[in-house]
Amino acid sequence: MVSLDEAVIARLEKGGKRYEILVDPDLVDTWKRTPENVELDDLLATDEVWSDARNGERPTEEQLINTFGTTDLEPCVSKILTDGSIQLTTQQRKNLVEEKKRKIIHSISSEAIHPKTMLPHPPIRIEGALDEVRFSIDPFLSIEKQVKAAVDAIRHLIPLKFATARLAFRIPGKSYGGAQRLLRDSIVKDE
Repeated sequence: MVSLDEAVIARLEKGGKRYEILVDPDLVDTWKRTPENVELDDLLATDEVWSDARNGERPTEEQLINTFGTTDLEPCVSKILTDGSIQLTTQQRKNLVEEKKRKIIHSISSEAIHPKTMLPHPPIRIEGALDEVRFSIDPFLSIEKQVKAAVDAIRHLIPLKFATARLAFRIPGKSYGGAQRLLRDSIVKDE
């Protein structure tokens, strides 16, 4: 069991009511990937669902049954962690921002080219441009939306052109099924 000092609040607001649990910030990510590998006792700081954890207020059994369909702890915890929001530690937030930044830079550098030279921009150039315009990265916003915003922000610093290539493949008959399964969404014409 994690100590109360190290625990963070996972919160779900539903039906005008708030439900909170105190969880280990490091085990939440592990639980989201593989819930069967994390013990509930290790994940939780207390074996309670709270309506306000800071003030020690608990919801009534009727409120728990109306929201979660049960008063058992495990389904309530599962619902709060999957549908609710979790406070992040400073280090976790910093790691999320860095990971998103790397993905945004990779996405731009792999899809955008310099219009005159027709060569891709190196990731360092894109990172420098993002730093220069002080582009702020939201750890919870999708990468696609942030790539569009980042391109709009750095377009006046570095020329960008997005290019796509059309490729033709000749595949022997015995390998067709596997290749078709992999490329199903990208196939324009099949002969």
